[in-house]
Amino acid sequence: MASEESTHQTPEMLTEEQAERMLASVNEVIRAGEEMRKLRAEMIRVFAGFGWTQERIAQLTDMSQPAVSKQMAKRKTDEPRPQTGISLDQRDAPWLEGRLWGLAEEISETFDGTARCTRYVNALTRGKKHFTPQNIDELRRLVEEDLRLHQAELPDGYQTAYDDISRGLDLPSKVIITTTSTSVRRSIAHQIQRALLRGGRVKPFS
Repeated sequence: MASEESTHQTPEMLTEEQAERMLASVNEVIRAGEEMRKLRAEMIRVFAGFGWTQERIAQLTDMSQPAVSKQMAKRKTDEPRPQTGISLDQRDAPWLEGRLWGLAEEISETFDGTARCTRYVNALTRGKKHFTPQNIDELRRLVEEDLRLHQAELPDGYQTAYDDISRGLDLPSKVIITTTSTSVRRSIAHQIQRALLRGGRVKPFS
């Protein structure tokens, strides 16, 4: 019974192994430009908030320890602002859109690109489509169709994640006061949602 209940709990924290996998994918595209550098800087702030050492953060982000130290020093001199955190329970539109994007991408890869949402996911990832309300509605429709068609083949966590995302998107968008751009928040949520779906239920850091 306990194991059955755990599959329906919303995971809120990443393990170090999941964070390492997530950052590995970020490192692969870090050369894409300034936005990805902002994303990596934001993730450094997240992990620093957990009290991780500069040496460990450097390993995870594929940076030198002095470069991480510079980011940490900059963080200390920045004006106080809300931390991004890695809880999935954030209700602003960019965060929810990022989660939906991550879920759709996981579904697409699970079925080797044959899922109904695959072409839309690829278009969003390559910038051929933008995260407009109309495109998000269409992606939701395609994800719903994939979840219905492949219900027996996907873990329960996929439907649970979609139900939570869908409820959030159906409510009026909440404004998050932060200097983090909407695209960076969307990218962070995308990476975290994928990492958590791959890892299943996770435990908080000790």
